[in-house]
Amino acid sequence: MTRWTIKAVCAGTARPFNGAELSAIQKRPQEGPVQIHAEGLAPDEQADRRVHGGPEMALHLYPLDHHDWWRGEIGASPLLDEPGGFGSNLAVTGLTEDQVHIGDRFRLGPKATGALIEVSQPRQPCWKIEHRFGHKGMVAAIIRSGRCGWYFRVIEGGEVAPGDSLERVALGAQEWSVAQVFRALVAGKATPDELAALADLAPLSPKLRAKAAAARR
Repeated sequence: MTRWTIKAVCAGTARPFNGAELSAIQKRPQEGPVQIHAEGLAPDEQADRRVHGGPEMALHLYPLDHHDWWRGEIGASPLLDEPGGFGSNLAVTGLTEDQVHIGDRFRLGPKATGALIEVSQPRQPCWKIEHRFGHKGMVAAIIRSGRCGWYFRVIEGGEVAPGDSLERVALGAQEWSVAQVFRALVAGKATPDELAALADLAPLSPKLRAKAAAARR
């Protein structure tokens, strides 16, 4: 399969999250066409730009397929009924971490007006997921299960609306699925040879290439 349907396009604004701290993890479905530029959707925000957003993390996709698994882990949270419950911008079913490779390119939206996007890295989970859902242990469950989601960089801007397609138009590093990179660099199970390969993997985000290179020393 090379084409999937966008069930929802989600964006959010920074708002109080944990006392004085702000977060834009609460992503709500948007109506009609949404613009896509080099740093993601317009409008969409990231509260802490040190660790979120930017060209290498312009768009986030967390597979809707995982929501049922989470119901078995934490129960019937109403957040699992939201397509952007995990801070995802793109809601898609039938596409998971083991099917997507670093550097894969996708046409997002209509051919004439859509965007060209490229898989850049897995998402590294943080405490905000647990705070949002009110459940401890979710970060550990993501690391254990590999249900992490991933980020895209934007190669060509455009627009997308719910119901549009996400079509894979080019394969990247077929030896490095998102699942494999997550296991190696986030779960910390990389071999020395894998670290060397990841440090030289051009489509991988510079941050994770540097992490792989540092781990080799």
